[in-house]
Amino acid sequence: MGKWFKSSRSPQANECVEIFLGDDRVGVRDTKDHGRGPELWFTARQWDTFLTSGIWKR
Repeated sequence: MGKWFKSSRSPQANECVEIFLGDDRVGVRDTKDHGRGPELWFTARQWDTFLTSGIWKR
């Protein structure tokens, strides 16, 4: 089981992504779609690779 959440640092104007952390998968979706839009799903290993890759750092 898991739960969708967004960062407490996110603005309240729905300009962020929500993350779902499950036992073996991670989901990503846009907050402005209110759960009705597309979702991206990754294995836990893929998500860990993304987070540790540094590709998103500026």
